[in-house]
Amino acid sequence: MKDKNSLIGFGLLGLLMVAYFWLMPDPDPAENAGETEMGRDSTQVAQVDTSSTAENPAVRELSPEIADSLRDQRYVAQFGDFALSATGTDETVTLENDVAKYTFSSKGGRLTQIQLKEYSKIVLDENKNEIKEPLLLFEDDKNKFSYKLNVRGVRGGLESEELYFKTIKEANAVVFRAYAGADRYFEQRYQLGDDYVLKYEVKFVGIEGILDGTPQLEVLNYLDKIEKADDYERMYTTVYWKETDDDPTYCSCRGDDSDLIKQPVKWVSHANQFFNTTIMADNAFPSALNETKALDTEDENLKIVRSVMEVPVEDFGMTIYTGPNKYEILTGFEQDLEDIIPFGRSILGTLNRRIIRPIFNLLSGFIGNKGVVIILLTLIVKLALFPLTYKMLYSQSKMAALKPEIEKIKKRIGDDSQAVQVETMKLYRETGVNPLGGCLPMVIQMPIWIALYRFFPAYIDFRQESFLWASDLVSYDAIAWLPFEIPMYGAHISLFTILWAITTVIYTYYNSKHMDMSANPAMKYMQYFMPLMFLVFFNSMAAALTCYMFFSNLINIALTLITKNFVINKEKVAKELEDYKKKPKKKGGFQDRLEKAMKEAQAQQ
Repeated sequence: MKDKNSLIGFGLLGLLMVAYFWLMPDPDPAENAGETEMGRDSTQVAQVDTSSTAENPAVRELSPEIADSLRDQRYVAQFGDFALSATGTDETVTLENDVAKYTFSSKGGRLTQIQLKEYSKIVLDENKNEIKEPLLLFEDDKNKFSYKLNVRGVRGGLESEELYFKTIKEANAVVFRAYAGADRYFEQRYQLGDDYVLKYEVKFVGIEGILDGTPQLEVLNYLDKIEKADDYERMYTTVYWKETDDDPTYCSCRGDDSDLIKQPVKWVSHANQFFNTTIMADNAFPSALNETKALDTEDENLKIVRSVMEVPVEDFGMTIYTGPNKYEILTGFEQDLEDIIPFGRSILGTLNRRIIRPIFNLLSGFIGNKGVVIILLTLIVKLALFPLTYKMLYSQSKMAALKPEIEKIKKRIGDDSQAVQVETMKLYRETGVNPLGGCLPMVIQMPIWIALYRFFPAYIDFRQESFLWASDLVSYDAIAWLPFEIPMYGAHISLFTILWAITTVIYTYYNSKHMDMSANPAMKYMQYFMPLMFLVFFNSMAAALTCYMFFSNLINIALTLITKNFVINKEKVAKELEDYKKKPKKKGGFQDRLEKAMKEAQAQQ
């Protein structure tokens, strides 16, 4: 019975197979080809790298349904939960007020350009004519303003600049959101006020569970050449930052440098000579990495600066300042941000911030032309230092009064220069004359001179201000252009520098007429060589500085002539020397030791 049933079952199965082949039509060759192609496509799907782009030829050959499925798989592998934000439209959004215009991109929700309306950039055309252009910051396509997000399931993490953010535009603000689900998103909010300040806030809503580690904000900035004298600009361009419990500091301005700060950082600033982009945390960044990279002088950019800051996974508020390095604005933040202005450190910075700058601002309140202010500032500085100058000139007058006696010593001794020096030092000791008395006041004045050397090229109020033939006081004053470039000198001729060199030679000649240089004749010529050497060095300096140096020489010459001819009584000086000779002399002292040392050297010779 069992075998019979089995035979009946096999017989029915056979009848069904016969009926199937009898009733079904012959297969269409085109359909067979389609099935074969589908099999080949399936193999391709298994072999396609999920990291490839949507333009991969293998993807284009697929049917729309399979291509969409492949893209979804690729986006999930590349973006994880943020695959929802992997595609979209790159929209441009602007926020604008009276002083600045900010441009944003919805791809990455990032800043792409900032225009400072009250300032301009000067470029030279092929005929060396100056042309003003809009001043744009953070505009280079190679720049970055992006977060590194370590999303679970995404190998190597992802960059927020790869995501398309949904845009929500408000009256004076814009909000960008990159979604990772219905109620999960990464939000960036920018709000513009009435000045150069953007209030910036990031939120991580519902995505804490899909992130591993702390997000990192990377700001990469290809700083553009803004000033005409880019050599000077390069020297003052770098990254500044301030740790919460320390003074601001910076990377090297001269070359490549980097610094990893593992302490909380209050702010990071990418600073040009006169402008900066600073990101200040409401609390503090847990850590930061700052780097600078110097570029070749022929490069279209000035320098590359980069900062990477940790941002906690919480509502984190920041302030972005992009604007001029104006002392009054930066001090208003009360975070030592004014230290990015390169006035100098220690005593130099104190002189510039507390003394020279207030005097300059006071004068500028009454006088509109900055060149005239420089002349008045120079005069004030010279009058303030006149007591030191008077001591120097009085010492020179004593030396001049002794010159006839020194000539007698030379005639009496002859060509023995060592003996002449010994007798001359003895004469100085007997008359109470210090041969270095004219040098010491000059040394004391050096910090003020160096402070002014730092002040003029760093103070933005001189920028693009003209005076006489100088069109921009923070750049060189090109009175003429050469058809070729001289190494270290340049292709331009600075008239202020030439006038400074000429007046320096005149001033040196007048002062050296009454000085005895027989002990070292080379110094007689070296003092004239120095102005010529500095003629090359100062040719590319800021016109404000060389203008100050030129008028400083003129004032020095005038004060010297007036003091020596009308203030200092030569007869009184001669009587003072004679009276000193009659006084009993103390043993020891610098001059006595110097005289003994010279006698010993003479004896050995």
